[in-house]
Amino acid sequence: MTVARVSGEGRVTFQDASFRCALGGAGIRTVKVEGDHATPAGLLPIRRLLYRADRIAPPEGALPRAPLAPEDGWCDDPFHADYNRQVTLPHPARHEHLWREDGLYDLIGVLGWNDAPVVRERGSAIFLHIARPDYAPTEGCVALSLADLRRLLAMGVSSLEIIP
Repeated sequence: MTVARVSGEGRVTFQDASFRCALGGAGIRTVKVEGDHATPAGLLPIRRLLYRADRIAPPEGALPRAPLAPEDGWCDDPFHADYNRQVTLPHPARHEHLWREDGLYDLIGVLGWNDAPVVRERGSAIFLHIARPDYAPTEGCVALSLADLRRLLAMGVSSLEIIP
């Protein structure tokens, strides 16, 4: 496991490299609740990569990867059986669209948070993804520029240690 550290000051560090990142608007918390806008603290493996093949080339590195499709979504409804899982749209429960026009999800690292097992209300859709140009806070994810995210993945990072 190759681990990069994420600090509450908005930095991802790995080996000699350091990258600016955006975090959840509520900061990093050790107790994560659905919708709290916090990034969860802990060691989060990158389970797989999803990317917009119509916009970018597949990312480098050894992690499993798959292209996104317009019907891809992520269930964030804690009262549905598909909570914190990738789903096909249309979907009957509350969900996020992964095929976004703003480019933030052109490259997604699905982080291993609340997925083994899934616990209702513990938080969903915690991703490593592309930051807004101004590095505005996320809903609880970790976000870097596309160039930095590609570089981090090409360096072989397979987990994030998120430290409050």
